[in-house]
Amino acid sequence: QVQLVESGGGLVQAGGSLRLSCAASGRTASNYYMGWFRQAPGKERVSVASISRGGSNTYYADSVKGRFTISRDNTKNTVYLQMNSLKPEDTAVYVCAMGPSIYNYDYWGQGTQVTVSS
Repeated sequence: QVQLVESGGGLVQAGGSLRLSCAASGRTASNYYMGWFRQAPGKERVSVASISRGGSNTYYADSVKGRFTISRDNTKNTVYLQMNSLKPEDTAVYVCAMGPSIYNYDYWGQGTQVTVSS
């Protein structure tokens, strides 16, 4: 009954912003690392950002560093991805994941589409 449900995706122009949310249910999110991945058409799924259990440690892919911010609110079992200065190459399905470590994600959401137009 573990579920991760993403929301907040949509269509934006280059330079715009979106805030993605991922709400976890069935487990206490504070016990897990959480992360965002993305998969563009014809490409492999890659890690975008990750955050530790308490939120003090974060990781960002070089491609998004300085533009994206991951955060979490453990009282709401929710992780966020604030995406600023979006580029067309950010277009992808963004997927939330949860697991016991930064390298081991056991639960995955369905994803939310982010499309950035030029």
